[in-house]
Amino acid sequence: MTLVDVQKSTLDLGPARALSCRECGHQIPLAAEFACAECFGPLEVAYDFGTVTRADIEAGPQSIWRYRGLLPVPSDVSSHPNTDPGMTRLVKADRLAAALGVKSLWVKDDTGNPTHSFKDRVVAVALAAARKLGFSVLACPSTGNLANAVAAAAARAGWDSVVLIPSSLERAKILTTAVYDGALIAVDGNYDDVNRLATELAAEHEDWAFVNVNVRPYYAEGSKTLGYEVAEQLGWRLPQQIVVPIASGSQLTKVDKAFRELGELGLVEASPYRVFGAQATGCSPVAAAFKAGQDVITPVKPDTIARSLAIGAPADGPYVLDSVRRTGGAIEDVTDAEVVEGIRLLARTEGIFAETAGGVTVATAKKLIETGQLDPEAETVLLITGDGLKTLDAVQDHIGPRATIPPSAAAVREVLNRG
Repeated sequence: MTLVDVQKSTLDLGPARALSCRECGHQIPLAAEFACAECFGPLEVAYDFGTVTRADIEAGPQSIWRYRGLLPVPSDVSSHPNTDPGMTRLVKADRLAAALGVKSLWVKDDTGNPTHSFKDRVVAVALAAARKLGFSVLACPSTGNLANAVAAAAARAGWDSVVLIPSSLERAKILTTAVYDGALIAVDGNYDDVNRLATELAAEHEDWAFVNVNVRPYYAEGSKTLGYEVAEQLGWRLPQQIVVPIASGSQLTKVDKAFRELGELGLVEASPYRVFGAQATGCSPVAAAFKAGQDVITPVKPDTIARSLAIGAPADGPYVLDSVRRTGGAIEDVTDAEVVEGIRLLARTEGIFAETAGGVTVATAKKLIETGQLDPEAETVLLITGDGLKTLDAVQDHIGPRATIPPSAAAVREVLNRG
């Protein structure tokens, strides 16, 4: 079935025209659906893009809404209360490049978003769609960053929120969600348990928009803005290589989708690029499948300090494999000790304090270079998706003052002389 076979929806979601099954291609009008009725495959947004130019985008707001012509959001989206994330800095990381042995390296620093992670992007798009779909409560299951983003976006919009988290979540992420005064509920179990509960609740509460369940097709499209921004900030061109952390896998597949869309629309030259995935060894089902040459992801029980990536049954895992293999990339995993060193390496070379997911990305890039899988001569981008202040427990036993001294210059000199 093609787009012309689907009755055009009356919903104003910009260029979005239908939901399409990623497996069988069956399409339905825009709705709050996430699974195909024909084959139970995942649905994603299909578009009928009009003419979008670089000038149109550059004239837009300094937020993800400059790309509204490429997203499933209404044309007046920026007029509604939202957290307006996006246009975070792309840092030329020369000192990190030297440490890793890479010729040209950039860090996309998404710690500058309103709640200090890339999740503000996906939630903003989900909220915009949820308004048009008739919802009134914003909800999610979360490993932490999404909890922050949903609670903040709901507060900004004047909506109620319901956020479900594993009870073992980092204390900082619990507090930075609870402060927005929504309904924050801790669940005994891991993220996969929490996600199953959210799916059950989504079926019971018709007015609850679970951003990563019943409005997931719209929510996922928000990750495309990372790819759009990287290309625009590079002067409207694609990097040769990009390293992306993997949780559900949606971010990686959508960055890949963004690069392809930009090329198809003539906004950039459709040049070759390679996509690399990064996982923590304690939760690395996609890396394991890639290394084994498999197409099926075997779920695992997460055991890693990188809790924001601790999804043992990643929904987009098979599509990550497709993206990485099609572009000639690779997927690697790193230990918790390597994650901590990745955090410290980025901090001491570029002054960017990343959460554990960022440590995974940096450490994986290092491993990919050392194993000859990532080309050190090619221009490379690393995605840093969350702030280190959210995961202080991961580094608190590894860093601290060099010494505690009396208030004297001689004592300071003594400490410095020791190195």
